[in-house]
Amino acid sequence: MRETFTQLTYLVAAVLFVLGLKSLTRPDQARRGMRQAAVGMLLAIIGTVIQQQIVDYRWIAIGLVVGGLVGYPLGMWVPMTAMPQRIAIALCFGATAATLVGVAEYYTTLHEHGTVGAGKMAALGFEVMLGALTVTGAFIAFGKLQEFITGRPVTYRGQNVVNVVLLAVLLGLFAYLIANPERGPVFYAMIGLAALIGVMLVLPIGGADMPVVVALLNSYAGLAAAATGFALNNNILIICGALDGASGFILSVLMSKAMNRSFGNIIFGAFGSG
Repeated sequence: MRETFTQLTYLVAAVLFVLGLKSLTRPDQARRGMRQAAVGMLLAIIGTVIQQQIVDYRWIAIGLVVGGLVGYPLGMWVPMTAMPQRIAIALCFGATAATLVGVAEYYTTLHEHGTVGAGKMAALGFEVMLGALTVTGAFIAFGKLQEFITGRPVTYRGQNVVNVVLLAVLLGLFAYLIANPERGPVFYAMIGLAALIGVMLVLPIGGADMPVVVALLNSYAGLAAAATGFALNNNILIICGALDGASGFILSVLMSKAMNRSFGNIIFGAFGSG
């Protein structure tokens, strides 16, 4: 009965998420869309916390209390003019959670079974890779928007070449881990390199372009959540992550077009210093 109830709440939550996104396309329905999405998230949480796998609710209760104490002032007291950096720091929190879940699942599976299946390793690697990149990238975006990091592009000669090489090394480590999942040091080295790439990708972009970058990082966080869902066999994470990933990418492209700039120009052009 618990499993049936959980899957039903996940189904209703997924429908509410889709309806919420649809409502957000019209200003006069945006409030209703936010309420629909909030109810959907509440149902997803309820469906998750009643699962039989949970044997101790103390840490879950502490997490809910701490999250509520942090989330309420962020939602109620941050002015609308500071929403871009508010979203950036929220992405940092969410990506950190996804990365830590990936690390915990890898560690647990490796120590219980001695290895990790190729499919699960691919999902976990993708999850922590995008998660770690989003954590540092979102924090740099937050710093530029909040102006404790310079809003001007931080550039150097050959930066795009260096970034491409780092990305190639990262993908090489990812492929190596799928073939050799028991190599723990490589797994953690991949996380560290992904975190470095997050910094390297966002620093050369000017503060005026940060809203586009935040939307793109939102897409990365959604994809990391979807990968978490595949690793944990959790349907609602897959659905939410896919919605978040697709909508975030579409939003970043639309925002770049509204600014009369190409998407590639913003990500690789080191503009937006004004």
